[in-house]
Order: sequence, then structure tokens, then C-alpha cells
Amino acid sequence: MLIMLVILIATVVMLITEVVRIDLIAIISMLALGWTGILEPQEMLSGFSSNAVIAVVAVMIMGTGIARTGMMERFSKMLVNRLGNNRNRITAGMSLIVGLISGFIQNIGTAVIFLPSLLYVSRQTRIPAFMILMPVGFAVILGGTLTMVGSGQLILVNDLLQVYGLRPYGLFSIAPVGLLLLLSGITFFYFFGEYVLPHGSSSRRQPSAQERLIEALQLPSNIWYYSIAANSPLVGQTTEQSGIWDRFNINIIGISSERDVIYAPWRETEFRSGQEIALLGSEENIKNFAAEYGLLPEQSLKRFARLRDPEESGFAEVIVPPRSEAIEQTIRSFSMRRRFAVEPLRLFSKGEESRGDFSDHRISAGDVIIVYGLWEKIRDMKGSIDLVVATPFHSESKDQSKTWAALFCLIIAVGFTLSGIPISMAFLTGAAAMMILRVINIQQAYNGIEWKIVFLIAGLIPLGLAMQKTGTAIFLAEQMMDFIGGKHPLVLVLAVGVLSTVFSLFMSNIGAIIVLAPLVAGMAGMAGIDPRPLVLMAAVCASNSFILPTQQVNALLMTTGNYRNTDFFKAGGAISLIFLIITISVFYVFFL
Repeated sequence: MLIMLVILIATVVMLITEVVRIDLIAIISMLALGWTGILEPQEMLSGFSSNAVIAVVAVMIMGTGIARTGMMERFSKMLVNRLGNNRNRITAGMSLIVGLISGFIQNIGTAVIFLPSLLYVSRQTRIPAFMILMPVGFAVILGGTLTMVGSGQLILVNDLLQVYGLRPYGLFSIAPVGLLLLLSGITFFYFFGEYVLPHGSSSRRQPSAQERLIEALQLPSNIWYYSIAANSPLVGQTTEQSGIWDRFNINIIGISSERDVIYAPWRETEFRSGQEIALLGSEENIKNFAAEYGLLPEQSLKRFARLRDPEESGFAEVIVPPRSEAIEQTIRSFSMRRRFAVEPLRLFSKGEESRGDFSDHRISAGDVIIVYGLWEKIRDMKGSIDLVVATPFHSESKDQSKTWAALFCLIIAVGFTLSGIPISMAFLTGAAAMMILRVINIQQAYNGIEWKIVFLIAGLIPLGLAMQKTGTAIFLAEQMMDFIGGKHPLVLVLAVGVLSTVFSLFMSNIGAIIVLAPLVAGMAGMAGIDPRPLVLMAAVCASNSFILPTQQVNALLMTTGNYRNTDFFKAGGAISLIFLIITISVFYVFFL
């Protein structure tokens, strides 16, 4: 037990000081338990086969499949359209949605499903991800207290109560407490998020690769929309004849056809009456072009939505490598617009910059061309051996035809979970179904697994096992119970809440309630208090794991949000205190 306490304290100190990466800390802790003989090798490695780890892996794979359909991006667009770009409103709205859903889907599943959506909202609104992920992640955990199926320990507590001959709770028995906790967490981050979240202000956000490119080359970032009147002199002319490049130094990046949009129309494309066009250039040049050809200004047109969506399109820096087929050809003969449907904006060749119409420039190795287009078209360029795309972008091809298949797999997994099937088995079945239905392939599934999180959780699970095996958990619980014996019932309620909170940081939520339930029931009997609500409160407080990133949801968000342990300690400490105050007060006044 003494060795166990030393390892436990050392693990906590390393987690707080961050002397090494958090997943390495978990591995060191796991190995220490093995080398000291506290755990057998099989027990030491048991975390890798645990339900928690398999569940995390499975929901990561399912999250990858859902992300590839673009389902969550469409949801995110709708959300941004309704909530605007205000950080507080977006965070509160997302927190409420995912928190309510988390009451019926266990925490880690909800977090993985909505993670792509949160990252999309971050990029779309230019709000740093670290300002969104932690508040919403905490809402996922808080939402798990809304129903008796929202988290593992609440499902288990009814079984434990029946073992002790006590009446189980109904599905929504805990809903008033859970709803109060969820709303309190949302309210806290709405008013105080800027002070407790890392960096405090979005003004310190690092510019994206797109923003750096636009700033460095002074590229136009506004898109202008016009329609062509029947009497416009532009009707019947081609893009090259219009002088749009050489005379006006602007670019046409989209033109409407009967049913669709032609992106980066080539030089022989003719303008027709009633067409709508999307233009890129300086305001002065755009207005001169519109005035000369009698164009009618339009608002942001829905058909050109992909051109103004940073997830769909942007600028790219393209380099011509040696031995490229394009060398010694002109831009005109290489037909970049026809071949790739991207619009060339600037050319840098041998130290000189060209704008406007550089169609007759003879391409040399090392030339740099700045283009604008859809990321899917730029991805095609990236796959070509004739051009090198130097600008990083994160867009992935979306297969919307697989949306219903992905949704079917998700519903199957959630349905299994609600029917009592372990989340690991349920979601692994859903993940396998996604691969069978070809939503994703096996390699994409492997790529979707964040191994840092897997090792973090698998490495810390044996810590809880060792605390139970050595009797350390029971020893600590008994010491606290001995200390509070004979005191006011409120002290007992406070002690149970604090002890359950502490255990939840280093043990699984289920492990914490297994250890605490018999002790809490016994102490309640000695104090003359009904044990049912006290055991239930211990199960609720086992969700109060915000101070350290050891909880599965926190571990998942830590890497994506680039958080440090101290970030969780700062924001999580406040939420943990609010959680305890609300839970203890409500249970003492209304349940006991």
C-alpha cells in the first residue's frame, strides 16, 4: 500500500508539472506498477483490452466515418448561420446540444461524434479551437448526469442498489440535478470563459496558412457577385475577349451554367444573358469592370457558397518542379484552367512577379503560381507529378452518398448501448458495419485512431486496479469515514462528494462507485440516513473529473485543443467546485 501511494503521488506530481508528455506519464506509471510487483504483467497491460480503451478506439473510427460523409459540417453550417460568429453564443449553443445528447449516449461517444463539427465551427468562425473544445467537452461530461443511462457508473448504481436490497431509480430520477449542473457549466463559461480558458482572448490566435499567404502576397480576399443583363456588351464575348485579366487585373472564379457552376472558366467560355459571375480582385477594378459592361450587383449568391467557404476553397501556392511536363509550355498551352478548374492569380518567375494576363509566359522549373479554387480541385493538382502544391490544407473529400449508411451504423451502435450492450461492443460493431458498408476502409479507420489517447487511458487504468488490489482505495475511504463519524449529516454528504471526486480522477468512474458504494451505504446506515440517495450522489460525483485530463473526454480533447494539464486545473477546478456545491446542496435539501 505504501508503494502504491508513492506511485500515485508521483503520477499526480508528473501530471501537474508536465515533466514529460501525458501519455508517457501514463506508460511510466503503468510500468512502475509492474516492476514493483504490485500488478502481474497481465494486470499491468489489462488497460489495452479494457472496455474503455476499446470503446474509445471504436468511437474514433465511427467519428472518422461520420466526418468523411460531411454530415457534421452540414450541421455546423446550420448552427453558424443561426448563432453567428459570437464565441459565447456558439459555445453555449453547442454545449446545450451535446450536453442533452450526452444524457442518452455515453460521454466518449458524444464527444467523438461532435468533434469534427466543433473543429469546423472553429475554422469557419476563426474562433480558436481551445476556446470551444473545453467548454463543450465539459458539457458532455455534465450531460452524462441527466439520465440513469448517461454514464457507466449511473447504469451500474441501480444494479448495486438491488444487490443491497434497495429500490432502483427511474430513468429521469437524476434529471433535475443533471440539468442544473449542465446549465451551470454553460453559464459559467458564458460569463467567465475568457478568464479561465487558455490564452484568454482570441486576439492571440495564430494565423492560419491561408491568412499568412493572403497577408504576405496582399491577395484579394473579398468575392464580388454580379449578374449579366440582357443588354450588356459582355454578352457573346469570351473571358479572354472581355479583357478581364489584362485590362482590369481581376479574375473570374465562377460562372453559373444552367444547373451548376463552372469554376475557373477557361478563356473560350462565352458570357450569356442572365448568367451570374463571381469575381476576385480589388474593389476599384471590380467596379470599373462592372460599370463598363453594365453588370448588376448581387448579394452573396447561394450557388457560389463553396467559393466563400474556407472549408471548400482557398488560395494555394503551386511550384513547377524539374522534369515537369509544363516546362517550356505557356500557361495557355498547358491549359491550367481546363485541366484543373483553378484560377491562376499571380506568377513568380526568376524574381519577377506577374499579374493580370500572363497566358503567354513560358513556364520554367521553379516558377511559383498562386491559384484560387476548390480544395478538391487543388487536391487533384497535388496528385499530379507536374506540379507541387506547397500550401497545406486540411480538406478531405466528402462522400455524401454514404451519409445514410453512416447514420444507420451510428443508430445501431447507440441503440445497442441503450439496450444494455457494453459501449465497447456496441460501437465496435458500428465501426465494423461502417467498414463493411464502405463508409470508410480499414486504413482510414486505423488513421482515425489517436494513439496518444489510447496509451493515456490504457496506461492509467491499471492505477485504479492497483488501488483496489492493494486495498489503498478502501484504506483512503475508511480513513475519511472514520474522521467524519458522528458529525453532522452535511459533513457526511460533503465527504462522500469529495471522496468520489478524488477517486474519479485516478480510477474509472465505474471503479470508483464499486469501491465507494458499500462504504457509503454502511456509513449512511450508521448515521441513520437513507443510503439510496447517498449512493446515487456518489455515482453522480464520480463524473466530477475536470481537474486532470484523465477522464476519457478530457483526454480526447487535450491533443486536439493543444491544452496543458494546468489548463484543466484552472478551468476544471472552478467547474469541480461548482459541481460539488450544486450536487451536495440539492441532495442534502431534496433527496435526504
